[in-house]
Amino acid sequence: MRVETLPLILGVIVALIGLAILADAWLPEDMPLIGERRRRARTERSTGGEACIGFGVLCMAAAIIGRDSWDYSIVAVIAGTVLFVIGAWMNRTFFRDRITNRGALRRGGGSQAQRPRSGRDKIR
Repeated sequence: MRVETLPLILGVIVALIGLAILADAWLPEDMPLIGERRRRARTERSTGGEACIGFGVLCMAAAIIGRDSWDYSIVAVIAGTVLFVIGAWMNRTFFRDRITNRGALRRGGGSQAQRPRSGRDKIR
C-alpha cells in the first residue's frame, strides 16, 4: 500500500461518519411501541444543528480527501469548522444535559461499585 492512499481511506471513513450523523438527523426517531421510561422528559436535540454538524464533518472529509493538491481545501476546513460550531451551538442544551445529567448519582443511589463497602463485604 502506498502512503498516498492513507488520506483517501481516512477521508472515506470520516465521510461515512458524517453521513451517519446526517442520517440520524433526518430519520424519524419515534417508536410507537416503546413508551418513555424516564422520570424527566429528555432534552430535545435540534435536527438542524445535528445536520450542520454532519455537513461540517463532510466538509472535513472533503478536505482530507483533497489533500494539499485541492485548491479549496482551506475553504472546506473553514466551512466545516463554522458548520460544526453552529451545530454545537444549536444543540448546546442537549449537550449540557448529556454532560451534566448524573442520574442515580444525583439521587444518591449509585451503582454497587460506587457504594462504600461494609466490613462484611471485604474479600478475605
